[in-house]
Amino acid sequence: MTDINSPLPATGSDADDAPLYAPRRKIHPQAVQGRFRRIKWTVLAITLGIYYLLPFVRWDRGPNAPDQAVLIDFPNRRFYFFFVEIWPQEVYYLTGLLILAALILFLMNAVAGRAWCGYLCPQTVWTDLFYAVERFFEGDRREQIRRDGSRLTVRTFIDKAMKHWVWLLIAWWTGGAWVLYFADAPTLVKELASGTAPFAAYLWIGILTLSTYTLAGHMREQVCTYMCPWPRIQAALTDEHALNVTYRYDRGEPRASLKKSIAARAAGGKAGDCVDCAQCVAVCPTGVDIRKGLQIDCIQCGLCIDACDAVMSKIGRPTALIAYDTDLNVKARELGQPETFRIVRPRTILYGALIVLVGAVMLWSLATRDVAGISVIHDRNPVFVRLTDGGVRNAYTVRVLNKTLEARRFSIGVAGRDGLSVEAVGVAASREGEPVVEVGPDQTRELRLLVTAHEPPRVEGAIPLVFTLTPLDGGRAATARDYFRGP
Repeated sequence: MTDINSPLPATGSDADDAPLYAPRRKIHPQAVQGRFRRIKWTVLAITLGIYYLLPFVRWDRGPNAPDQAVLIDFPNRRFYFFFVEIWPQEVYYLTGLLILAALILFLMNAVAGRAWCGYLCPQTVWTDLFYAVERFFEGDRREQIRRDGSRLTVRTFIDKAMKHWVWLLIAWWTGGAWVLYFADAPTLVKELASGTAPFAAYLWIGILTLSTYTLAGHMREQVCTYMCPWPRIQAALTDEHALNVTYRYDRGEPRASLKKSIAARAAGGKAGDCVDCAQCVAVCPTGVDIRKGLQIDCIQCGLCIDACDAVMSKIGRPTALIAYDTDLNVKARELGQPETFRIVRPRTILYGALIVLVGAVMLWSLATRDVAGISVIHDRNPVFVRLTDGGVRNAYTVRVLNKTLEARRFSIGVAGRDGLSVEAVGVAASREGEPVVEVGPDQTRELRLLVTAHEPPRVEGAIPLVFTLTPLDGGRAATARDYFRGP
């Protein structure tokens, strides 16, 4: 699928005969060495190292708290990330993280196209690892093609069986590592080994094992080309200044074999640097011919750059025939105009500013958030009760939150009208007429609160009230609002 702005579009009968759907052809990417391959290996080692080992990292939060650095604690409805603890009612932090991730993705796209796809996407990372295992057992591109085209032998069967076995082991540990984020990792590992882990753990390990094995081992480039929506989205977000893996056709055309190119130059004719070796196609994990221009299949991994640079070095021509570049620069060089690289431009400034703004708001919110909270729900039936002495009583369900890791005592006061008394059902302790409740570490406590006006309200309808939760050990008070209703 060639982009409509491709410098070398399909023409003539090739374009007319192109099918709307083409059956998949198996791709055997050739191993390559170079700068971008080393970057990809480094990113792979770092990202997989973090993913597999992070559940075992410990973080001391004091007594009454788990010591796993990153933990999604569903039973207690908590999310722990090192020193940060997120409660269910703070789900807006997750929203903020999703917004940050989207903005970072937009910024990466504005700077270097599908850099996320080529280096950081989980599909790319695990597929690279599966390719390495495949080459270890079955050899490189030519050997794999030869084996696939010949009769199955015992040696080939054993190599393929070992490849799939290692793939399954990687996929199994991928699923196993994922469930470790939802429970204490060392404990869950022992339970999994002894067969005493919860059924849900085995179920999700099985699901993720199958999905990893299928997506990284078999579907591979089909996920990037057909399943992933990002190629379609980023095409609408990019602009002419974004860096993309580009075949510099102004230098490479007209292409010819090495012998014909040498002969053409010797005769005073024109010959491009591209010797039509197709190494850029051989190493591409999605089977793209980058010389046809930017295509939706291309994940911008840069491996074709390494392959082309190696060929150019061997034949004594300048490297970077394929490089991160812009179409504007290719056309500018063709017209004899100077190149321009505009990384800093209104689009990138806007994305960068939004990232800083959203990040700053989240940090400020985390730094200043309350460690105690109160919520109030008014009884609906009856809305109020008239007492024998002529007074009026309203009842409320109050939930008190203690987000610290130590037990705390709070007083609950009500303001909004003179002559109100407050009573918490089942709570005897009080301070200056306000009930005092104790809430355990990192817990909530629900209680029934009775607010009485011993003189009937003179104002008809609802009187606004402010419920104040005051920590007895100091700290900022929390408030909630509701109404006192009478006849």
